[in-house]
Amino acid sequence: MKMSEGIEWSLHCCTVLGSLPPGVALPGARLAEFHDVPPAYLGKQLQRLARAGIVESVAGRKGGFRLGRAAAEITLLDVVEAIEGTAPAFRCTEIRQQGPSAIGRRHYVKPCGIAAAMHRAEDAWKAELRAVTVADLLAELETGVDIRQTDKAITWLTEVLT
Repeated sequence: MKMSEGIEWSLHCCTVLGSLPPGVALPGARLAEFHDVPPAYLGKQLQRLARAGIVESVAGRKGGFRLGRAAAEITLLDVVEAIEGTAPAFRCTEIRQQGPSAIGRRHYVKPCGIAAAMHRAEDAWKAELRAVTVADLLAELETGVDIRQTDKAITWLTEVLT
């Protein structure tokens, strides 16, 4: 399965927004600048996140985006589904019921083994994404990011927000 880069961008934006003080918003153009990504494309991802209630748009001079709910309430699956949709990754078209070996639909009483295996795999994948929140990602930043990068990010955000 291939996910769009919008997933990565959206998750990174959620961690940045989750690190902001309560009530503070960051413009989409600044989020794009922070990640060095195209503002128009990131804007589309932010709109999808806003429609899903993951982020909210704040109007005004100090406006922009902020998380729409607590970081602990936003799962990776929420973000993936907001960007990619909720359609299953695998769609069984029952090709086993076609071609020269087909025996008639009424004889296919058991689910397709391939479809069943793929659905189990997708369920496991979704369960893992559902188990990790933006708050978990923020906690990992404390130990997983070089302090020099953290300092640069804090300096940049401080300059942008003041």
